[in-house]
Amino acid sequence: MEAKRIGFVSTRFAGTDGVSLETKKWAAVLERDGHSCFFMAGVLDTPPERSHKVAECFFEHPAILETTQGCFGKAIRDPRITLQVETLKHRLKDALREFAGTFELDVLIPENASTIPLNIPLGLAIAEYAIETGMPVIAHHHDFFWERSRFIDNCCWDYIDKAFPSHLRSILHVVLNSSQQHQLSRRRGVAAKVIPNVMDYANPPPPPDGYAADLRRQLGIEPHEKLILQPTRIVKRKGIEHAIELVHRLKMPAKLVISHASGDEGFEYYHRIREYADLLNVALILCSDEVGERRGMTADGRKIYTLADMYHEADFVTYPSVREGFGNAFLEAVYYRRPLLVNDYSIYKYDIRPKGFRTVEMNGYVSRNEVRRTREILDNPDLASEMTEHNYLLAKRFFSFEVLIQNLRVLLVDCFGSGNGLA
Repeated sequence: MEAKRIGFVSTRFAGTDGVSLETKKWAAVLERDGHSCFFMAGVLDTPPERSHKVAECFFEHPAILETTQGCFGKAIRDPRITLQVETLKHRLKDALREFAGTFELDVLIPENASTIPLNIPLGLAIAEYAIETGMPVIAHHHDFFWERSRFIDNCCWDYIDKAFPSHLRSILHVVLNSSQQHQLSRRRGVAAKVIPNVMDYANPPPPPDGYAADLRRQLGIEPHEKLILQPTRIVKRKGIEHAIELVHRLKMPAKLVISHASGDEGFEYYHRIREYADLLNVALILCSDEVGERRGMTADGRKIYTLADMYHEADFVTYPSVREGFGNAFLEAVYYRRPLLVNDYSIYKYDIRPKGFRTVEMNGYVSRNEVRRTREILDNPDLASEMTEHNYLLAKRFFSFEVLIQNLRVLLVDCFGSGNGLA
């Protein structure tokens, strides 16, 4: 296939959230295959010469926040909100036209922007732009509205039915897991292709270079203590109270390190886990200020480490999530060859575990078996090494960049044909 010019669209492409991370992986794989990628969002850390910043794309833009607050948790929609949604929709549709024209795009890839209604005007603009231009669209879905309880109580079903996601012939749909595929078909009559999250397993991470040699000391972890890493945001569905209980029941010197902050879902759960850790006398280290996408220094002179540095220094990883779209932290732990505990959430159960991964599995709660197994791994480096090497080779077969490019080639053929038609 001849090279295509591909435009990614979302609320933000910056930082270490799942949508931004997976978008960068897709773009890297597509560019490796000869295509050119461009980016439109409200917040970006992508190359400026290939970026189109539109402030109203960001879900925390004041005008967008006002529409979101006017649409959810209410039974009746104020007419002023309807007018504001329409005004913003047209502004964003014009921005899409400018984006496509400036970079001479062949195809759009909305990243979660047509999936979860955090920015209703943007989702509507994408749907209308697709139907008015016929441009091929590959909608990459991460989190549907029905997977988040806060979006169910609303006065905007008309918008959701139209655009989250839209049922148009020009739009191809991609989901992260088989459950989403079934739900999308049942709820919307829309067929979707499953493309799981991936890591570049053909290129293992480089070994530690010494930069993070003082990480444990900076975080206050003594040489004899275990670093148990919870590499997620502090949100309820991550089940962090289970990680706290595990560390408490290990009865060995250890500290639980949480790498990310609360994010966009409030601080009630943050206070809950702080109190729970105090109750169980578990040393909890919250270090989001010291973990960044790039190494550097904080304003007060502390070193900033990357998530890779955190994984390299961790003795064990906890991932007791109740629900996940797929599981980036799972793939990362496997990539950095770290043993881990994982909750038996549905996507892990149906799409990941059957591949044969070896983990400490819990089924909704921490039992004595999980405690015993974790202690056994922490006390036996050879066992940990055997497990992590097995997991790495499996992930290389099923969740690698090589698997992703084969799937993306099929999608582009669906959009444009094979390029090998009859003369």
